[in-house]
Amino acid sequence: MSTPTTTEPGSGAAAPASRSDSLFTRLYTGTGAFGIVPNRRRFYVLTTVIVAICLASIIFRGFSFGIDFTGGTKLTMPAADHDKSRVAAVVEESVGEEPQTVQIVGAGDARIVEVETRFLTSDEIRAAKNALFEEFRPVTADGDASVEAIGDSARSESWGGQVTENALIALGVFLVIVFAYIAFRFEWRMATAAIVALLFDVLTTAGVYSLVGFEVTPATVIGLLTILGFSLYDTVIVFDKVEENTRGIRHTTSRTYAEEANLGVNQTLMRSIHTTIIGVLPLLALVVIAVWILGVGTLMDLALVQMVGIITGTFSSVFLATPLLVSLKNRDPEIRRQTAKVLARREKAEAAA
Repeated sequence: MSTPTTTEPGSGAAAPASRSDSLFTRLYTGTGAFGIVPNRRRFYVLTTVIVAICLASIIFRGFSFGIDFTGGTKLTMPAADHDKSRVAAVVEESVGEEPQTVQIVGAGDARIVEVETRFLTSDEIRAAKNALFEEFRPVTADGDASVEAIGDSARSESWGGQVTENALIALGVFLVIVFAYIAFRFEWRMATAAIVALLFDVLTTAGVYSLVGFEVTPATVIGLLTILGFSLYDTVIVFDKVEENTRGIRHTTSRTYAEEANLGVNQTLMRSIHTTIIGVLPLLALVVIAVWILGVGTLMDLALVQMVGIITGTFSSVFLATPLLVSLKNRDPEIRRQTAKVLARREKAEAAA
């Protein structure tokens, strides 16, 4: 027997669904069994809490910036079978300060150890190189053990700042274009909800990086921009279904705008889940390849930010964008009148029954 889910008046009741149906059956049928829009206030509270935690972490904890943002010196040498902790200890003993990062990158004979530190003076670089040579005896391409096998380079913090500045400009232009397109293709309320969802994605992804302590590199900033396309794609798919369901709704009295919007979310929910899984799996593989096989830090940076972004993008497109759209639409006098007509018709039918 089908039992309708009840909600507060005007919030949009979910479509009738059998309680005996399994979770996967309800996901695949997309009959509106999940009251996402009716429970939008709960998701508003949840998103507010997430945003508050992320903002607090960003403000008080900050980020772990890579050498491209902080500036510093990078020492490199053939990795062989050297232990990273021992390399870090040798450098710390020679310059009097623990290095910022020590990582092994590359594969096979091309593997190298990269040591990132603060800006070192010429004397400190020389002391560090000599200490590393005495401890590990690295060899050059000719096979000779020599201190020349240890390289050094300096990186200015201005380069990372330039990348970030350009990324922020690109983000601003992107948001303006997205708002204009969605407002033209759908309406301004959908454009507003989509932009809020995108900003939520950016903030939560940044917050996760701050909370967990992932290193922020130029690749992270670039990867952050790429996830916005995924989030926008998922949001537009949901909005397209909502528009299809609500076309001409002002002239009907069978269902409210909120109910049709909730149905649209349910009808695209399984697609959103599939897209997320398909997007995350290759990124997980990329992390494995980057860390354990190739040791390429840039690949890991790109994969991490995109994984976090895809998950937050799916959350925002389902639990934030459409509920926010409904809240905005319910301010429209015509939608409110249509909702009142639907509820009055139901009350009359219940009284007659």
